[in-house]
Order: sequence, then structure tokens, then C-alpha cells
Amino acid sequence: MNVCVWQLYAFPPNFYPSLLLPAHSLCLLPEGNKPNFTEYCIDLISCGGMEYKCKRWIQDWKDQEWKKDNPETYAGIFHFRFWRFGEWMDVVIDDRLPTTNGHLVYCHSNDKNEFWSALVEKAYAKIYGCYEALDGGNTADALVDFTGGVSEPIDLLESRISQEEEAQNQLFERVLKVHTRGGLISCSIRATTQADMEARLDCGLVKGHAYAVTDVRRVRLGHGLLAFFKSEKLTMIRMRNPWGEKEWNGPWSDSSEEWKRVSKGEREKLGVTVRDDGEFWMTFEDFAKHFTDLILCRLINTSYLSIHKTWDEDVKFGSWSRHDDPLKNRSGGCINNKATYIQNPQYVFDVKKPEDEVLICLQQKDKRSQLKEGKGENLAMGFDIQRPQQKMCSSVYINSRSVFLRKDLKEGRYVIIPTTFDPGLQAEFLLRVFTDVPSDCKELTLDEPPQTCWTGLCGYPQLVTQVHVMKAVGLQSQDSDKSSDPYVIISCDGKKIYNKNVLSDSFLGQVTLNADVSDLQKDHTLHLQGKGSRQNSDLPGMISVSVITSNVLTNI
Repeated sequence: MNVCVWQLYAFPPNFYPSLLLPAHSLCLLPEGNKPNFTEYCIDLISCGGMEYKCKRWIQDWKDQEWKKDNPETYAGIFHFRFWRFGEWMDVVIDDRLPTTNGHLVYCHSNDKNEFWSALVEKAYAKIYGCYEALDGGNTADALVDFTGGVSEPIDLLESRISQEEEAQNQLFERVLKVHTRGGLISCSIRATTQADMEARLDCGLVKGHAYAVTDVRRVRLGHGLLAFFKSEKLTMIRMRNPWGEKEWNGPWSDSSEEWKRVSKGEREKLGVTVRDDGEFWMTFEDFAKHFTDLILCRLINTSYLSIHKTWDEDVKFGSWSRHDDPLKNRSGGCINNKATYIQNPQYVFDVKKPEDEVLICLQQKDKRSQLKEGKGENLAMGFDIQRPQQKMCSSVYINSRSVFLRKDLKEGRYVIIPTTFDPGLQAEFLLRVFTDVPSDCKELTLDEPPQTCWTGLCGYPQLVTQVHVMKAVGLQSQDSDKSSDPYVIISCDGKKIYNKNVLSDSFLGQVTLNADVSDLQKDHTLHLQGKGSRQNSDLPGMISVSVITSNVLTNI
């Protein structure tokens, strides 16, 4: 029987350990035991090099090092940082590590003198109470905790990447972009049954393993100058098995004939080796055929001095809370609950470019540390993105710690409604919105205009009106190609349609509607009219609008 013994970091005698070695090292996962998601994450980070280790979660690692020439300065403690619910959390541990027969039980470096991976796993386990609790997480969440980035899980089966060439090419560009900008990428083949876990396929890949993506690029085929100017390029991806063995044995594996199509210089640049070290190349087409799940962890760059794309980040802390008063209730559930759906927190943001890629992440507090108390289940949650009278898109609803959505949105104003799936549930949440330019994201908290000291003098709104412009037809042609590019201005005393031009905009017409509570007709189609002396004369074109008016300001 193997007995677990907690031994000091500085064992045995005359052994000089190191937290981090100057040379690049990799993490090795324990053989014979199923790795937990944290160990997969640590392995993935070890493939990313020193930058991730030092700058994010071991900021002052040199001060914590064992000093051979001055060992009395060693304090026997280490501290690491993890990103937890919107802030970096400092975790302090001692230097005792679990061992059996003098060997580390859990993950360790491939250099016996280096201990960062074993120590950081212990620090992460401390957050959740024990090593066993780490089995309940997932790689996407662990990557966020270690980097402060944003993880995007992608179901390759659901998105039919292997069957649609255009979708496959678009995904490759996304993966290449994340890798080029320093992000972390993980992939796996889903195991549908317990018997499938760790099952090795005929192609050499293993089900249930989280492979680390270590390189993504277009590889040039051919030899000599002719190849340089006219060669074909393959989209390829390099991966690493966290156990350091059991590689892909299909096309473009380490010793396959396909590598003869690549020049020696290109092979050296790619680092192609013929050894069973767990690292291998494959085409992106084969990747899409065999793998089922992909995680892209973007390390969000907010520095305006960077050569890479920078993001503007808005972070909002909120909560779902119950209240008997519908105007104060903020736990209305998803859109299936039509009577209470609007009784949820709402956040408005602006897209200020003609089109912008928007990243949105909704996160709840991790409850794995409460497993012993029977409170370890996450709530099923998600969010919708709305425009007036129009639902733009929705995230998935899932009982995970975080939900992510990436969407290209047109210029305009949008509202995010984060909800739990069922109404009446209470929890805190964190909303992160990333856009190319500042989005001015803020929570909508008022149900009606506030009473001020000027209300008695200037009066208070008596009616609320909702106007939805449906369409405009038969407009007068203003552009040289006999077309028009109209837009609408809505004001309290009228509606005017202008044609957008390069130099100046042209007035096309206006209509006036009375805000009448007793008017039961909701939809109106009206002739455009002139302005000034021609206010009562008809102009070419008609506009269709939907109008609702109420004297109860909270009705709309």
C-alpha cells in the first residue's frame, strides 16, 4: 500500500530546489491517476512559457526562490495569485508537498529540481479546501482563474466545423488570432461514457484528455525558391498530450511520409522531431474531424501601447434578488417566464463603430468550496441582448460558473439582460463587456423619471409613449443612382425623415402623431408631409409606425 507523506520542498539533503528554472520546462501529469482539470490547465500554461507564470500568478517569484548561497533567507512559504470573481486573490501556502515513496503525487515539472507546478496546484487546491475538490471544475474556468482572461468554449460537433469548409476556415482564423496574441488553447475528444475515458483511438488520440495547443500556423510545402513563391500552404496545428506520450499517428505525425513535402529549413523552424514526447502536428482539417471540444482563452489586452488589438473592458457587479414589489424584483428568470422576465437586472451599452466584435462574459461565484455544506451546485444562467422591439441574440443557458458570447454587432444601443433560468433564485454575478471602443456600459436602475426640486416648478411627465418605426416606402429619390439612404429622427413634437448624404442630408418628410391614451389603434401608416409653409402638403412616401401611450409611467 502506498502511503502519502507530506515532505518539505527542500528534500533530500544536499538537494537545491528551484521554484522556476531559467530554461523552459514543461509540466508532467501523474501517471496512473486521472488528471484533474487544474492539472490540465497547469500543463497548458507550462507550454506558454515564462511570461504567464511570472507576470500573472507568480509576480515576485525571484524573491521567493531558494537561494543556494544564502539559504537562511528561505522562509518556507510561497504566495500565488488567482483571478477570482473580478479581482486578483493572494493565496499563501507552506512548502510541504504530498509524496509517495519519495515521489510527488500530483503534477510536477519534467525537471526534478523545479517545483512551481506542484506548489501552484497546492495553492489552487487551498481555495477549494482540498485536492479532491479540484475534480469538480473544468479547464475553461481554471484558465480564467490563472490568467484573468476570458474563456470561450466551442462545441465542434454542434457547429459542424468538420463538414463546412467555410466555417472551418473561419475557425482557423480565430484560433490563429488567439494564439498569435498570446492566448491559451485547449482541445479534447469527448468521452460519452465512463468506459470511454482514457480510451485510445486507432489514430493514437486519447478520449477525455485535454490537449494543449502549442502552435498554429500555415506551413509552406515544397523545396527551394520555387516553393517560396508558388508553394501550397497547409493550415496546421500542433498539440501536446499532457502525459508526454501517446501521439497522433495519422498524416503529418512525427515520422510520416508527408514531412518529405516540407523543406528541411521549414521543418527545423517548426521543431519537428521523431520521438514519442507527446507533441505532434496535424492538419486543421484532421483536427476538426477528430476533436469535439475547443477552448479559446483570450488574454485581454487593454494597453493602448500594444501592437496587438486592444479591448475596452467594462466590468459590472450585480445580483439577482427577490422582492414582492415587481418594480424592485430582480429575479424574473429567463424569457420563458413572460410575466416576470423584465424583472431582471438590465445593462445598456453602445456600439459606436459601424460594426464591432463584442465579447460578453457572465460569471457567478464558484461554489465548489461549499460542496461539504451541500451548496456546491451552480445556478443555470445566461443572458439576452436586446434592441428596442428586437431580440438580437442569446447565450446558452447552463449551470456553469461562466457563460460566454462573441457577437458581431452593428452600430447602435443594446441592452444585456442577465438572468437565471428559473425565476426567484438569488445570487451575485459579474458581467464583463469587451468592445473595440468604450461602450459606456451602465445598469438601468430607474423605472420612471426621478422627482427633483424642480418638479413642482417645471412639472412632471404625465404620459409615456413607445414608438416603433416599422418601415418607410415610396420615398423621393435623392441620390445620383435614384436611391435613398434614409434615417429617422424621433422627437416629442414630430417625426422627420432625412436622407443621409456625403455633404449634407436632405429632408424627405415628417409626420405628427398625438400621444392619446384613449387611442386604441396601435399601428399607423401615414403620408409624409412637408415643413414650414408646406407643412400641410403631402410629400412622396409613407411611413408605418407602431405607437403605444400610457399614463402609467411604468407600464412600458
